[in-house]
Amino acid sequence: MGHWLQRNIVEPGKLPLLLALASFVLTFLVTRLITRLIRAGKGPFGNVRAGGVHIHHVVPGIVLTVIGGFAAVAGGRHGFGSCAAAVVFGIGAGLVLDEFALILHLDDVYWSEEGRKSVEVVVVTAALGGLLLLGFSPFGVNDLSPGELQDRGSVVASVAGNFLLSLVALFKGKLRTALFGVIVPVVALVGAIRLARPGSLWARRFYGRRPRARAKSQLRAYRHDRRWARPRRALEDWLGGKPDPAPDPAPLDRGR
Repeated sequence: MGHWLQRNIVEPGKLPLLLALASFVLTFLVTRLITRLIRAGKGPFGNVRAGGVHIHHVVPGIVLTVIGGFAAVAGGRHGFGSCAAAVVFGIGAGLVLDEFALILHLDDVYWSEEGRKSVEVVVVTAALGGLLLLGFSPFGVNDLSPGELQDRGSVVASVAGNFLLSLVALFKGKLRTALFGVIVPVVALVGAIRLARPGSLWARRFYGRRPRARAKSQLRAYRHDRRWARPRRALEDWLGGKPDPAPDPAPLDRGR
């Protein structure tokens, strides 16, 4: 384990990434725990207010992200300074992305259906960080054998192809597939081959005069969303808490 850590994490300069990812995930989990306790009225925690204004935790998160980002750029990939900057950056990023939906909607939607976007973004970010951490590093490792050099050379050669396939998947309306496809070649290939989602740039450009392809795309998207909607909601509720129920619509004034 120590040899693997040295060869694949320390030597390639991935230790700051490991620390940033760990602090990011831990910050998100702790923040969600505290906000759920505040929501339930338990524990000694409470909302932070200054002059009657509710200070959302995205505010200190932005400050920490800026400080950690600039410090990481200045500190390089090795040494205590870069590791400390990575931890600060990870904490700030966790606070910011936990309220991603608030930034997106410019409204306090933390416990609404729109607030689920924050959990989705955090999960995708953590998964991408994990893939980057576990993947091979084409450069930065010394004393490689010819076989290892060949393996890493093939990884470098596939980056351009993966990026192109990921762009195709993105145009087909598959954002998650495109993101993961940059790192995992098979994911990008599958996303580029399969039908585009309805309403995507690819569907509007190539399915306009192909009614069968358009209908098949809509049916496949419906089945996919129906299959994965419930597990995804269960995971989001477990991580971030259930959103508040939507208010009942105002009754229509029928007159008399």
